[in-house]
Amino acid sequence: MKRTALTLLVLLTAMLGAAQKVYRGNSSYNSDIVCHIEQGKVYRGQEPYTSSIIARFDGTSLYSGNSVYSSDILLTYRSGKIYRGRSTYDSDVLATWRDGKMFRGRSVYQSDVLFTYKDNKVYRRNEPYQSSILLRTSANVHPIILFMLLSSEL
Repeated sequence: MKRTALTLLVLLTAMLGAAQKVYRGNSSYNSDIVCHIEQGKVYRGQEPYTSSIIARFDGTSLYSGNSVYSSDILLTYRSGKIYRGRSTYDSDVLATWRDGKMFRGRSVYQSDVLFTYKDNKVYRRNEPYQSSILLRTSANVHPIILFMLLSSEL
């Protein structure tokens, strides 16, 4: 039920047009904005230009740039799992989302926690310390977008 409520909240916020900002670390300074999400589009920093769109999210699939083509699907989100590309095969599960935690692959073991998302803050692994904050968001952000932003750091 929690996952469904989070997904609905994220989609409702996106539909209403309220920009969600993602900041580096625990910052709230405009100079530390990593990206902002508006109407399902993830923009680099604060740039409002179409050329600054990193990805587009439709509630299930994350597309490269502003694309709408199925061949440009980077990640797919279904039933708490993030899959590579358009796949929904178990062998293509990159991460599992459960109770505010992102786990490696299909695992749900505490030792496989990649990051924790709590109170609009993304913490490294399972560490609840200020020094472990990787990102801070201005509103709830969908797990697939957080995974995309953090996958290079994981």
